[in-house]
Amino acid sequence: MLNALHRVVGPVLRQAVRTESRISRGHMVQLRTAATFRLLEDCLEISDGGKRMRFNYVWLRDHCRSASCFNSATHQRSLDTASIELTVRPQSSALEHGQLVLTWPGGHVSKYSLSWLAENSYEERKTASEQHRILWNADIYQNANVSTVKWDKFMSCDNELKKFLQNYLLYGIAFVDDVPTTVEATEKVTQRVSLIRETTYGRMWSFTSDFSRGDTAYSQLALDRHTDTSYFQEPCGIQVFHCLRHEGTGGRTLLVDGFHAAEKLRQRSRQNFELLFQIPIRHEYIENTDNHKNHMMGIGPVLNVYPWNNELYMIRYNNYDRSVINTIPHETVQRWYVAHRELTEELRHPENELWVKLTPGKVIFIDNWRVLHGRESFTGLRQLCGCYLTRDDILSTARCFGLQA
Repeated sequence: MLNALHRVVGPVLRQAVRTESRISRGHMVQLRTAATFRLLEDCLEISDGGKRMRFNYVWLRDHCRSASCFNSATHQRSLDTASIELTVRPQSSALEHGQLVLTWPGGHVSKYSLSWLAENSYEERKTASEQHRILWNADIYQNANVSTVKWDKFMSCDNELKKFLQNYLLYGIAFVDDVPTTVEATEKVTQRVSLIRETTYGRMWSFTSDFSRGDTAYSQLALDRHTDTSYFQEPCGIQVFHCLRHEGTGGRTLLVDGFHAAEKLRQRSRQNFELLFQIPIRHEYIENTDNHKNHMMGIGPVLNVYPWNNELYMIRYNNYDRSVINTIPHETVQRWYVAHRELTEELRHPENELWVKLTPGKVIFIDNWRVLHGRESFTGLRQLCGCYLTRDDILSTARCFGLQA
């Protein structure tokens, strides 16, 4: 154990005397016995097997987990961040029982687990995924033999709910079978997962090909792959479909993993991939019927990535609802069309198309930020019901089960 007082006037080296490890969001962060830390003029630096992690002093003071700075019961910060001097520096440091102990001007003491620091460092986050996913084409998904859950067990057994959530997180789609063929039962099964997001289409909707709304979905026409509500500033997170009745032919549902296609584009043409997340475009929904008047507009890039690790988290792709492109300068617009064409070609490769026949009793949950859906044309009476669900709440439910989400 090292316990030496010093002033921060230059590099001071300390060595961790024990290995610490911790499971974090599905991966393990570990510091070896060779890990060292030193106090530099503007930050604390931890070195571990060639990996260097730096922690700003204001950041360290802001993230103190002492009782006066952090409410462990509510997991909320009590410290007023604006009260921290931007020139703050620790007066002394020590390593005690695997914890870094810093004493600040005025005598306040902060303690940090070395594994907690490693887990929450920028250097760790930029190489770690926020959510583990299995990217798929039709063969990959079908060969995985992903199990479905049954209505009775799903509604009463938390283990079934956890299995459902794990499938949803990994593949972006999940099914519940043997659901009673009513709007009321469909509503109950969705509420087991998340909260319903009410939109201009209502809370729960049930529709046929009666053109009751100003949208191609209310027809018998085929629909190409797309994500829904691209014209919202925040597109809906989860799409739910339940085919209550179909007296006719056709109508299979098309599913395409947008992240799989986008990653193929990234591997083949990184410049085109980057162009699609750098340039925002408009999507628009204009409805002017006797019963409904709407004019909605959402603005955002086709691809969305986390800036610290370039991990995809949303695709906004809908050629039907894409508005006039007037947010791209002349010298870039041709390049954007080339990039969009490349992504479209990947999305339309036959091997990426998973076709599913939605039959009465089978409810599908689709990650609308990841998986594109469409349908083939159909004949006869086809009645569907469904809704949109909030993304935040389904991810919260998954985290409460200890899943990485």
